[in-house]
Amino acid sequence: MRDLLETLDAWRAEGRDAGRAVVVRTFGSAPRPEGAVLLVADDGRLMGSVSGGCVEGAAAEEIERARRTGNARVIRYGISDEEAWDVGLACGGTIDVLVEPRVPATVTAAAAGSLGPRGRSVAAATPLPTDAPPAEFGAYSPGDGEPPATPIVIGAGGELLEGTTGDPASDAGLAAAAARILDDGRSKTVEIAGRSYFVETFPVRPRIVVVGAVEVARSLVRYARELGYEVAVVDGRASFATPERFPDVDRIVVAWPDEAFATLDVGPNDAVAILSHDPKFDEPAIVEATRRGCRYVGAVGSRKTQADRKVRLAEAGLTPDEVGRLRGPIGLDLGGRDPAETALAIMAEIVAARRGGSGAPMRERLAAELASAS
Repeated sequence: MRDLLETLDAWRAEGRDAGRAVVVRTFGSAPRPEGAVLLVADDGRLMGSVSGGCVEGAAAEEIERARRTGNARVIRYGISDEEAWDVGLACGGTIDVLVEPRVPATVTAAAAGSLGPRGRSVAAATPLPTDAPPAEFGAYSPGDGEPPATPIVIGAGGELLEGTTGDPASDAGLAAAAARILDDGRSKTVEIAGRSYFVETFPVRPRIVVVGAVEVARSLVRYARELGYEVAVVDGRASFATPERFPDVDRIVVAWPDEAFATLDVGPNDAVAILSHDPKFDEPAIVEATRRGCRYVGAVGSRKTQADRKVRLAEAGLTPDEVGRLRGPIGLDLGGRDPAETALAIMAEIVAARRGGSGAPMRERLAAELASAS
């Protein structure tokens, strides 16, 4: 939805309104993921996609119908492999699409980042019509729908920012589910107390804070930017932390860790990679990042260095659980040793931590999935 806000604003500036279709469930090899959006202006202009071309025409007609009736509906579309191939896709699938007569103001505000604390992720949970398709794939005939429901806005910590289900237990269940979905960064439909809610995520751009403007950091910055991360480099040495050495970085902070972390407002959305290999710089950074609840904290150093470091961290006041969350030696064991290979290992571990990966070889993961399915 975020990438369509500029178009939506332009249409509205012309005095036009727009309805939307959004993918809320997928089955099989669907061409677009949950959260994919098609907008249709009231003069017929289209922007976005829910299927890559297969059902856009039908979805646009349903948006026009929704505009006439004032109701929202969820429609199940099956996309055959032949249809998918005709529009340049590799395979088909089935999608459930929520069709709304207009884009909810709550959703546009969430996408624009104007709801909740500044710089924090939010989710908009839309109650789906009660005649929506079942969560399990099966035959379905769409009903007439219902008036659009007001989305419930939930923060990254599981706090309700706007709206309610009307039931405290359901509020708690929805908030917890939305927090997990926000952490993953992908939109998804969940079932709470017999009602389906489409949780549309608007996460802030994930950030990596690199402590230590060393050679490994230069490669790590490039990898992180390629994967869509915001990147900040922190170092107390102005001669190392320069735009010339880090032309791709979003921000450079020349300061000690506690001051730098306060300047950057480091928090749970951040991964912190500590590369300076200097105890007087590394260990205060580890303590500060841990106390701020960063999602990933890793530090360079041999196994012996890590063992000695953990003793000092405990003496500095970290609990055994907090010390145990430190990733060290930093990075997955890829066998490489040069700076670019080390940076790749660190980036791989950060992605695995964010996405819930095990870090095990893919062949082992696939073998485990096959074994559990048999």
